[in-house]
Amino acid sequence: MIYQDPLAYLLGLEGIALLDAWAGDHDRAFTDARLAEIRRLLDDEKLRDRGVSAERVSTVLAYQQQAAGYDAEAGGGLFATDETVVAEYLDGREPGVALDAACGTGRFAEFLARRGHRVIGVDSSPDMLAYARRRVPAGEFRLGELDRLPLPDDSVDVIVCALALVHVPRLEPVLAEFARVLRPGGDLVISDVHHELVIRGSVISARSPAGQPCIAATYRHQLGDYLRPALSLGLQVRRCEEPRAVPSASWPPEPATGIGDWQDWPWSLMDYLPSAARAAGGRPSLVIWHFQLPAS
Repeated sequence: MIYQDPLAYLLGLEGIALLDAWAGDHDRAFTDARLAEIRRLLDDEKLRDRGVSAERVSTVLAYQQQAAGYDAEAGGGLFATDETVVAEYLDGREPGVALDAACGTGRFAEFLARRGHRVIGVDSSPDMLAYARRRVPAGEFRLGELDRLPLPDDSVDVIVCALALVHVPRLEPVLAEFARVLRPGGDLVISDVHHELVIRGSVISARSPAGQPCIAATYRHQLGDYLRPALSLGLQVRRCEEPRAVPSASWPPEPATGIGDWQDWPWSLMDYLPSAARAAGGRPSLVIWHFQLPAS
């Protein structure tokens, strides 16, 4: 069971900012302002006894509820950020057979199809696949798991996997599958939620049939967790970026009068106290890898 308390979250943001100050990023006035803000938070009645217990559930259950509004709500600035970098990584790549692994609603399947690739999409969520099929009618979409891809060996030229490995406890079996289905000379591009953003609350939430809070299983992978298995499988690193998400036009927000509903956390909490969010900002939101399997 996961316990989420809005006061604890905001104090955590303040703590991140204070550690930055300890390391020399800010002056005494900044530190004094953070400490004064912490005292106000501790006295804030709106934050008293508002904690919520949430059950950790599978991505299939969570994305069943997220599918309809996923593109409009879940991606935020992450979509704009990774699409730009992925396009740069694959610039000049000749069209071939492309796999959108954990394709979701078909965001990158559409991206790849526009570039002339024959697209195959694989996802574990039937609800997300239904949207992908409508989005890319010419694509071929299959129900499957990342560690058991329903494809033969050496069958694709390009793999894109976006915002999915954050839900995988161990990356080795998935990367082994990517290496298995990728042809020599093929490109593997992975965009994933950075562990820094996971710490700051980027998770997929849902409600159980009884209305109880649920959170999709989410893991904090360090850079070495991707790199070690990739190198052991013979994949070569071409590029790696750790970008921040593109901010919305409304950032920073005007301070809100309330903390919002649990499913709006932590983003509504940032609206409630944008000064804390700004103070703890500056960290990566994504990690984007470009690997290549050497040609025979």
